[in-house]
Formats: sequence, structure tokens, C-alpha cells
Amino acid sequence: MTMLPDFRLETHFSKWEFRARYHMTASDAESMSMRDLLAMATPEEREEFEGLWLGYTETYGAPDLRETIASTFQTRSANEVLCFAGASEGIFAANNVILDRGSHAIVVTPNYQSHETLPAAICEATGIPLDPDDGWSLDIDRVAAAIRSNTRLVTINFPHNPTGAILSLDRYHALIELCRQHGIYILHDEIFHGLGPTGTVHLPFVADIYERGLSLNVMSKSYGLPGIRIGWIACADRDLLSKMERMKHYLSICSSGPSERLTKIALNNRDKILARNCSIVDKNLPKWDEFFARYPDLFDWYRPDGSCMAFPRYKGAEGVEEFTRALVEESGVLLLPSTIYRSELGETPADRFRLGYGRKSLDQGLAALDTHLQRHRH
Repeated sequence: MTMLPDFRLETHFSKWEFRARYHMTASDAESMSMRDLLAMATPEEREEFEGLWLGYTETYGAPDLRETIASTFQTRSANEVLCFAGASEGIFAANNVILDRGSHAIVVTPNYQSHETLPAAICEATGIPLDPDDGWSLDIDRVAAAIRSNTRLVTINFPHNPTGAILSLDRYHALIELCRQHGIYILHDEIFHGLGPTGTVHLPFVADIYERGLSLNVMSKSYGLPGIRIGWIACADRDLLSKMERMKHYLSICSSGPSERLTKIALNNRDKILARNCSIVDKNLPKWDEFFARYPDLFDWYRPDGSCMAFPRYKGAEGVEEFTRALVEESGVLLLPSTIYRSELGETPADRFRLGYGRKSLDQGLAALDTHLQRHRH
């Protein structure tokens, strides 16, 4: 089995996520307590949780949970949903089932690292860079030029990690039609779907509009419930889902029963939870607007389309790597330098950093960041 490279983002977080005083780069929305989530449950759901038999669950996921997940789609049924222990397990299973040594994959860059390293560990992969001068959009002609006779998978992610960009609807449909012509699967990482400032228009779930589209989602990001550890892939190709289920036998085998009950409660209250999390985004984004307006010589600010992340440019002479290192070591403020997002498949920006604005504790971190910058200026 091919040894996978070090997962740079997770290694960085393992060092700093719980040590830094101000986590300013989180990609998940504000979480909630078990008490607050259970308060949303119906009496029947509360009894399902408290009276749960703590045995194994179905590998596909509990039938009623898959029905609830399917209800978030326009055209998919419970039999077209496979649950995973978080999104990463789904990414692993999809790549290992769709691809083999003779395949070719196309991925957008920059991106969450496993979307590149997993296909590249299996077969040849081509990176298609998102264009920062075009709102971090995807050039469909470049995708078309990269397609080979053995291309089996295109992986995309909108709202995008780390930029928050959302692909225009016309380019999205053009990409789907291009893949349809060549019989290529699309794995769409949709884990930030539903999250963004008021008025954000999200793309349709790919599983709703493309027969070879895999919609990847999870409770961790837009819902702000990463402790639940439940994700899923929806796809019209039931044979492919069956193969991924058999891959799951080597991985988690099945999901946590209590987590399945909690996921069902959350999804039955999804509108309320998403509205709460989007309201936090609405409060926090203007604060970043004001912050960057104070430092036009140090930063170029690009307001994201959706999610709770952005990817501004740092213009200081020492570079973004040194800036973020000093910031966390001296002032306890954690940001992600763009070097974390470097790609082996082509150049990616080296002068940016990821910030987050989906949590409530932004004011303290902004004050610490302000103090750090003022101290270094003097």
C-alpha cells in the first residue's frame, strides 16, 4: 500500500489548534452543546437517543437517518445515501473505488489536501488551478484540455476551501455536461453548502443533477457539529455506493449509534441551525471588512462568496509563513499560511492565509491581532 504524505493541515492543527488562545482560522461554524441540540428533539427523538441500544449499526447507516439525509436532496432516496465516519472516510472510499492504477484524475487547486494526495497515490492526477484574478473561478476549457481517455474522476469543492468561492452556475453546468460526455464521475465536496452571508446562492447538489455526481457532506462544517463525526455521500449510481460500502468494511465498519440519533435531530432542525450559523457570519464579516480597511498596506482583502472562510493576501516583507509563525508564537493568534495548501500538481499562491469567521469569539482574536500588528509596526 502506498505510504501517504504528511497531512500538513492536520499536523499543523495537532500542534496549535488547542494551544493557541485565538483560533482565527476555523473552517467550521460555531458548535453547540449536547444539551442545546437535544432541546431541539421531539419527545420521540429524545427517547430514541436515551433508549438507544449500543450495538453495531448498519454499514450504510440507519435507514431512518438515510431517509432524513435524502430529504435534503431534490431527487435522491434513502437507498442512494451511504453514511461515513466524517467526510474524510468518504473521500478515501470514493477515490479508492473509482480509481485504479490505470486511471487519471483531475482536481482543483488549491484544495483540502486529501482531494489531491489520495488520487495521486493511486494514479496519475492533473491539477487545475482556480484563478484568483477571476474570483477563484474554474476554467472549464482547462478542464476539457486535461481530460484523457482514462480520466475517471473530477473533484471539485464549492463553496471552496480555503477561498470561500462559489462557481458560477453556468460554469457548473458546463462542467457537468463535459463530464457527462466523457462518462466521468464528479466528486463534489459540498460540506459548506448552506453556510454564508445572508443572500448566498449555493449550487445545486451534484447528486441531484448528474447521474455520476457524488455529493459529499458532513455535520462538521455548515452545521458546526464536528463532534458528531457523521458524513455521507449521495449518488444515483447504487452499484458504486455498494462498492464504497464494501470498502467501508475495512474502515469504520459502521457509524456510532448515538451520533446517528444526534444527526437525525440536527437535520430535522437544519433550517434553524443554518440560520443561526449564517447570522454569526453576518455579524463577523463586517468586522473583517473594518479590520482590513485599517491595514491596506499589509493586506489585500477578498470578500468570499460563501462558507465561513476567506483567503486574503499578506503583503508584508517577511512573507506569510513568518507572519503567521510569529503571530501564533508571540500573540497566540492562529491563522493558516497558504504554504499549507501547496500542491504537487502545480503552483499555488504562496502569499495568502486562511481565516475563519464562523465562530462567536472573533472580537478577542481581532483585538489580539491588532495589538500584534501595532507592536511590530513600532
